[in-house]
Amino acid sequence: MAGYNTILRELIDKAGEDKILFYDDIFEFYDEDEPDFTKILKDLEKAEIEVYQDEEEYDAVILEQLAYVDEIVAGGKEPDEFDLSNLEVEEIEEGVHDNIMSDHTARVDDPVKMYLKDIGQIPLLTGDEEVELAKKISVGREARLQLEYMKEEGILTPDDERQLNDVIEMADIAKHKLVEANYRLVVHMAKKFDKGSVQFMDLIQEGNLGLMRAADKFEYERGFKFSTYATWWIRQGIARSIADTGRTIRIPVHMNETINKMGRIQRQLTQELGREPLDEEIGKEMGITADKVQYIKRISREPMSLENPVGEEEDSSLADFISDPNARNPEDYMIDEALNTALNEALETLTDREEKVLRMRYALLDGKHYTLEEVGKEFGVTRERIRQIESKALKKLRSPSRQNKLKSVYNNKRRS
Repeated sequence: MAGYNTILRELIDKAGEDKILFYDDIFEFYDEDEPDFTKILKDLEKAEIEVYQDEEEYDAVILEQLAYVDEIVAGGKEPDEFDLSNLEVEEIEEGVHDNIMSDHTARVDDPVKMYLKDIGQIPLLTGDEEVELAKKISVGREARLQLEYMKEEGILTPDDERQLNDVIEMADIAKHKLVEANYRLVVHMAKKFDKGSVQFMDLIQEGNLGLMRAADKFEYERGFKFSTYATWWIRQGIARSIADTGRTIRIPVHMNETINKMGRIQRQLTQELGREPLDEEIGKEMGITADKVQYIKRISREPMSLENPVGEEEDSSLADFISDPNARNPEDYMIDEALNTALNEALETLTDREEKVLRMRYALLDGKHYTLEEVGKEFGVTRERIRQIESKALKKLRSPSRQNKLKSVYNNKRRS
């Protein structure tokens, strides 16, 4: 198999300008239980590449984007008309201030409050300014592709490189202006998702990443405002963050999407059938086996602390009622330890060579049974000589003094 970096480069190239991949593309190289599977998902995310379960999910996402934008536009309430006012920021700021005052351990210079004050000073953009910036970003996107192409073909001159880099730099500046003018929209969206499972500032950070993705993908030619389009990406970024970090035990993003899909199908089948659907029925709709459905259900459960109190008086914990099938009986453990000690003491009465030969032959050295030939190579002698040493060592161990000590421990183990 090719190296990790080669595979990553191949996947990025396959994603192309649309920056879209499916999980089957990754499964060609890694299974989902391999460490590099999670690593490559993170690296693809850094490269701003979207990975979808399948084409059906991708189509559903596109339709959801379009429906979401159409709904906002049809309602005549575009986000920057009712969400981006200074009053909105002041209201959030006051709410944060109230929380600070109610917490005696919090400092007055709370980072959230400071951040809100900073973004409140950034001027909003007019529609014309937004289009102008979007045009520069689009030109920069083309310049970046052209630069990569000319480098690969070996036709890039110093003048071309300088001119293209200037265009790309102007596009980056335009993107920064477009993004920072919409920071308040991110705060507004994060406020709706603030349920306590993820820190508010972390929600804002993830929303800002979604905002930057929206700036890269925005098509001003469609006629709607940037904030209208960005709202979906901000919401997706925040929702993914909650799914990714909101659990005690992290579940990969692609598995969260599978869990959500199964939940939707389960609710749909419940309505259609008038009862809870069987695993086989859910699996048929999802195109997977019933065993896979059961597996998804198991990993979707929230973990429960063994310290949770049980009973009305809460004087017991859940751990008091759960047995450990893998726990060893203390008496058996002590007898095994005594047997190991007696065996080691018996072996130590032999010569160093005899002891090592027996340990190698009976897997007492590293858990491996060595052949006579392998042991012979270790000592630089023939296999016949090793057989003789082994036979002599075993004869010594059968002496009454050594044998009786081992027998007493072994008999105790059998009686237990």
